[in-house]
Amino acid sequence: MAGQARFGTRPFDPAPAAGTVAQLVLLAVLCRAVGLGPAGWLTGCVFAAATWAVLARALRGSWPHSFGPANRVTLARAALVGGVTALVVDSFDRPVPVLVGLAAVALVLDAVDGQVARRTGTVTALGARFDMEVDAFLILVLSVHVVVPLGPWVLAIGALRYLFVAASWVLPWLRAPLPHSMARKTVAALQGIVLVVAAAGIVPRAVERGAVAGALALLVWSFGRDVGWLWRVRRGAVGRGAGDPAARAAGGESVSGAR
Repeated sequence: MAGQARFGTRPFDPAPAAGTVAQLVLLAVLCRAVGLGPAGWLTGCVFAAATWAVLARALRGSWPHSFGPANRVTLARAALVGGVTALVVDSFDRPVPVLVGLAAVALVLDAVDGQVARRTGTVTALGARFDMEVDAFLILVLSVHVVVPLGPWVLAIGALRYLFVAASWVLPWLRAPLPHSMARKTVAALQGIVLVVAAAGIVPRAVERGAVAGALALLVWSFGRDVGWLWRVRRGAVGRGAGDPAARAAGGESVSGAR
């Protein structure tokens, strides 16, 4: 009976629900501070509900002992990204300077949750995926935000990762693990920094375009390098047989999960 109580029901963790409440509180503060419009408020609420639903489902599937301190930091980042998303929708009608501040804080916290996970020994596949999804969505939202001043081509930065995921549904070998790469992580981090600077409008427009174009070129190179590596591993696996350990990828990252 004790074993059933322990393994039959996952202990309730209030963190995901608390994150949803924090998201709604942030939206209320933005309404008071910058006059967040109905479209922005609705978008933020949809983001909060979707985050809670996806995270609750992932928690049921992964069955962690607890949500963990690093995931709580990522959840705080998710709330900030929800605020940024709401402000981006609202910014099509008027400038919203606080948007850049929220995005900058979210980017800074991106360096915190990984450190917390490693120092507390709470590194999990769920945490890595959660962190990656928050990063990817922030990049997508920021790329949407700078479309007006820079042009629709910047959407490629936010869309590239999602296009890769769609391709992996058709080509399963794209989901194979990759070796660790600091270059991959650096290029991914650079996207957010460049987009925040472009959103702030603190440098000449020509410099913004050059910087964003350079960031996009590096991102295309990073994806291309990883796809090439995965293709070579696939060809080797086909040649040696899937059961040969030498045909398996050496690392634990995926090209989509590293973004």
